[in-house]
Amino acid sequence: MPALHTRMALRGGDFTAAVVARCVAEVPFYGELSRRTLDGEVTRSITAVHDLLLRALREDGAMGPGDLTRLIEWSGRRAEERVPLEAVIAAYLIGAEVWWQTLAETAEPEELTGAGAKLLACLHAAMPAVVLAHRTAQEDIHSEDKRARRTLLTALLAGRPYEELAETARISVDGGHVVVALAFESNPPTRLVQSSLEAYAGVPVLMDHVAGIALLPDSCDLSGLPDPLSKDVGQCVFMAAALAAGPATVPAAAAEAGRVLELVQRLGRPPGLYRLDDVLLEYQLARPGDALLRLAAKLDPLAQHAYLLETLRVFVDHGHNRSRSAAELCVHRNTLDYRLHRVSVLTGLDLAVPAEARLLQAALVARDLV
Repeated sequence: MPALHTRMALRGGDFTAAVVARCVAEVPFYGELSRRTLDGEVTRSITAVHDLLLRALREDGAMGPGDLTRLIEWSGRRAEERVPLEAVIAAYLIGAEVWWQTLAETAEPEELTGAGAKLLACLHAAMPAVVLAHRTAQEDIHSEDKRARRTLLTALLAGRPYEELAETARISVDGGHVVVALAFESNPPTRLVQSSLEAYAGVPVLMDHVAGIALLPDSCDLSGLPDPLSKDVGQCVFMAAALAAGPATVPAAAAEAGRVLELVQRLGRPPGLYRLDDVLLEYQLARPGDALLRLAAKLDPLAQHAYLLETLRVFVDHGHNRSRSAAELCVHRNTLDYRLHRVSVLTGLDLAVPAEARLLQAALVARDLV
C-alpha cells in the first residue's frame, strides 16, 4: 500500500499531537507530566511507534525481530523511569485508536480492510512483548529496590552512615520514626506483612523480615495496626514499639522494642501492641541478678499448692477485686478469702498491707521471668 503509506506519513504530526493530547486527558500518569517531558521524550516515543506502523503498512504488516527488539528496549526504559504498566498499555491502545481514526480519514474504501488487518497484526505482536518486557524490568527494579532498602535499614540499625543509601533507595529517613518489633505464631509470607504495613502507613516501610524489625513514620498511629495486620496475615501478632527521635537513635529504639517484645512473650501476655510504659515494672524486674531470684523465691512456699498460686495470680490480675476473682475461679467468696489467708500465712506477706501486696505482685512477675 505505497500510496496509503505516503498519505499516512504526511499525517505524522497530527497523529503524534492527537495521541499526546488524549494521553494527557485520559491517563492520570501522563496528565501529571511536565510540558517539557511531553514535548520531549513522550513525543519522540510516539513518533517512533508511528514510524513502526508506517513500515508495517508499507510491508507485510508483521513486525520484524528488529521492530520488536526496539519495543522491548523502550518498554524496559519506561519501566526504569517508573512509568506504570497500565499507563503504557493505555498509551498503546490510544495510539491504535488514533491510528485507526487517521486511517479511516485517509484511506480509500478498498484500502481500509487491509490496513486494519495490519494494525491488528502489529498489536498482536507488540502487546505481549511490551507487557513481558515491562514486567521483567519492573521485577528487576523491585529486587534492586528491596536490596537497597534492606541495606539502608541494616545501616540504620547498626548506627552506620546512611545518607547515600537513603538516596539510592529513594527514601527519606530524616526525622522521627517508630521502630516496631514483630512476632507471629508462625512465619507468614513476607510480602503479606510488608504490603499490610505499607497499606496502613501509606508510605514505603523499611523492614528486616528475618529480625522482625520495621521502621514506620513517627506520625503513624500504631494503636489500630494489630487488628488489620493480624487479619491480613491470618494469625495473631505481637508488636512492641519504641520511638526514635532521629536516625541516630534508631539502634537504641530497636533494642528497646526487641526487649519489650521478648518480655511480653516470656510473661505470656496476649497478642497486641506494647510499649515500654506498658511493662515498666516487669522490664526493671527482668534484669538478671540475685535480687530477681530472691524476689521469685518469696513464692516458693506456694510451689506445692498450685491452686493457691493460681488464686493469687487471679486476685492480682483483677486488681484485688474479690468478687470478680471469685467469679473467675468459680469459688465462693468465703473460699477465696480462705485461700488468700493461706497465701499470707505461707509466704509471711499480708495482702492487706499495701507494701507487702506490691511485693507479692512483683514476686509473681519475677517467678514468670526466672
